Amino acid sequence: MNATEGPAEGTTTEGPTAADATRAEYCVIACAEAWRGNGEVLASPMGAVPSVGARLARLTFAPELLLTDGEALLVGPDGEVEGWLPYRRHLALVTGGRRHVMMGASQLDRFGNQNISCIGEWEQPARQLLGVRGAPVNTLNNPVSYWVPRHSPRVFVERVDMVCGVGHDNARAAGPSATRFHRIPQVVSDLGVFDFRTPDRSMRLVSVHPGVTVDRVREATGFALTVPAEVPCTRTPTPAELRLIREVIDPSGTRDREVRA
Repeated sequence: MNATEGPAEGTTTEGPTAADATRAEYCVIACAEAWRGNGEVLASPMGAVPSVGARLARLTFAPELLLTDGEALLVGPDGEVEGWLPYRRHLALVTGGRRHVMMGASQLDRFGNQNISCIGEWEQPARQLLGVRGAPVNTLNNPVSYWVPRHSPRVFVERVDMVCGVGHDNARAAGPSATRFHRIPQVVSDLGVFDFRTPDRSMRLVSVHPGVTVDRVREATGFALTVPAEVPCTRTPTPAELRLIREVIDPSGTRDREVRA
């Protein structure tokens, strides 16, 4: 067949397969899984990969998930307006625990404390970042997961320079008022998936993305992770999920600009 010709008559062109999946697409799948079983809650993804993941979840296994334009509208996976979400109603969802945020983190420690405010001492930081913003309220009122597109010891640190998002140790120290709605379901990075299902609620390695070894994750983490005897690979995207990611949700490939192969 000439390179400029199409497939021969009577043949079919195969769709995407798991073997075609990129690292970014495995990250999308891992982020989408954070909302599995959440029911009718407001998804608040921050970042390209979490946003694609939330929309994929809504189109597949989480049809009750609520998506927003980030301002005052509820939207469908295609961006079509589905309803109005006034600020008062938005706050009611937040304070009632009916929102699941996936935030970023400039620093994240073994107990899930997150820093997006500054690097160095607060009184005279070496670098000023976003500021605390809504991180404390998010973590104390509704589930908060995290997305880290560049897994390194500079992000996964023994102790954050400033606590913005509240981790398990600080929530526990504050007592029942802080732990009532506190939950960190999942951390996703470009290397793997993590949770806090350990006796002391410290970070545990759940899965690695294809091509990533456990040793590489350990080397890129600034504290000792809990690592099970057997660490599986992150769930493989199905051909249908890959088609949705590539053709419907993110045809421009924003996911690949956030995750290096």
